[in-house]
Amino acid sequence: MTRETPLPEAAGLAAKAVLRAQVRENLKKLGATERAAAAAAAGERLRGAALWQAARAVLFYAPLPDELDVWPLVETALALGKAVWLPRFDAAKQQYEVGRVHDLVRDTRVGRYGVREPVGGGPGLNRLDLILVPGVAFDLDGWRLGRGKGYYDRLLATIAGPTCGVAFNEQIVKQVPVAPHDIRMDWLLTPTHWQQTRAIRAT
Repeated sequence: MTRETPLPEAAGLAAKAVLRAQVRENLKKLGATERAAAAAAAGERLRGAALWQAARAVLFYAPLPDELDVWPLVETALALGKAVWLPRFDAAKQQYEVGRVHDLVRDTRVGRYGVREPVGGGPGLNRLDLILVPGVAFDLDGWRLGRGKGYYDRLLATIAGPTCGVAFNEQIVKQVPVAPHDIRMDWLLTPTHWQQTRAIRAT
């Protein structure tokens, strides 16, 4: 079985559950000061990247408490005149869509999971210049471990553009179990690294 071959479903689900628990335990050890410093360092690293500087349209995410806080970058992007997009959960369809945000006060509200999301959905997108993606864990091959419901993978399957996994250093693991629906990241951003994945470098 190669690295590209998904695990049998039951084994894959079990392995992912174990890894989620391990990573979440590691994240619990981070205090508020450490989290804030990590987010600031990651933000500075991204601001210095050519991909960010050239990007005209960026899909962000509103961070949950256990995710690296990229919200200051949303404000920076708006100030720079970039087109800012955020995920929005459509309860009727049970899936995420994207909506454009011009003003953080006027165009967002508290939605599912208590995070900010666009007031409404937006027109279909052909391509974004950068897609920032949260997750529970990532590996250096670009594979992502989500929260288990597949919402984000289904969203990513509908839009095109360079994907970037965003994480604390504690969320980078040796290997993420792979399922058929999993979407591979092109880049990884942590407080100490901004890098293309090994898979991309090998092509």
